[in-house]
Amino acid sequence: MNKKIRVLIVDDSKTGRAFIAAALERDPDIEILGTAGDPFEARDIIMRDQPDVITLDVEMPNMNGLQFLEKIMRLRPIPVVMVSGLTVRGADVAIEALQLGAFDCFPKASGVSGIDAYAGLIPIVKAAAVSGVARRPSLRPAMPRRDVPVRPIADGRADAVEIIAIGASTGGVEALGEILPSLPETIAPVVITQHMPALFTTSLAARLNRLCRIEVTEARDGIILQPGHAYIAPGGQHHLHVRQVAGRLMASLDAGEPISGHRPSVDELFSSVARAAGRRAVGVILTGMGRDGAAGLLAMREAGGRTIGQSEGTCVVYGMPRAAVELGAVEKTLSLGNIANALISFEMSETGVTH
Repeated sequence: MNKKIRVLIVDDSKTGRAFIAAALERDPDIEILGTAGDPFEARDIIMRDQPDVITLDVEMPNMNGLQFLEKIMRLRPIPVVMVSGLTVRGADVAIEALQLGAFDCFPKASGVSGIDAYAGLIPIVKAAAVSGVARRPSLRPAMPRRDVPVRPIADGRADAVEIIAIGASTGGVEALGEILPSLPETIAPVVITQHMPALFTTSLAARLNRLCRIEVTEARDGIILQPGHAYIAPGGQHHLHVRQVAGRLMASLDAGEPISGHRPSVDELFSSVARAAGRRAVGVILTGMGRDGAAGLLAMREAGGRTIGQSEGTCVVYGMPRAAVELGAVEKTLSLGNIANALISFEMSETGVTH
């Protein structure tokens, strides 16, 4: 980089500010512009010094992080990384912050391991600095749901779409909020790996479920995947796999080491879908940092499945889709606004239904 990334740290905890600053300063491309204990102190620094990135605590006195984030996005847009405690309340607020335009969220550390625990903030801050400010998602309520019966895999149509697999990371909350509410109740089962800590995926599933015609839940081990449902991999502890059991597709939560630094891993999900459903699957790789998902999406394409990558212009971070394109894993590159229609079109055309 030509110049250092100037970061403002906003946290009501003096210890928290010190941990974050010490962790970020380990990278020579990052400079701590300043620290603030509340939004009013932070406001003065923002007006005077124009930071490149802000890390913002969710819970603070005088004005909470969400209120301050909304003002930043409206009055002086700057990339913001939310730092949130691993509690139900913290996770709910973090998801709301992402929908307001925060670049990403990072779990708050505590104790003597705090500095090392914040090391993962470094690539997020660097990506935020070069990506600009995330757009607000256009989350829209869907029509009421209706029940849809479970369909077996075979059904006499070898190429029928029986499952849709989606992988995402940074910017994925916005992308999922655009795609899922547009899907009809008759859509094939949707399985999703979104890079997030534990509890965050619980809050994400609950929020998306309120917006969608399809049912959105966290995946549970051993459940049969049903049309009109989307299943999000629980954050932190397991990889989400899909298996074929007695002619139907089942979710499996499997312990394992992180893949490419992630658990759950998009590669793990996509590779399992390639094995379980082959040409009867559609894979979608969305916005995110790194390469997770590229190899798995290639496995899906090589197994005969259809594959989609989100276009660079609609990604918050064009990392994962770029890696998949470079690997030859992407059949179609589509803008975020066109992905839901493509999924519906794939299913209708390949099951013999016409528009």
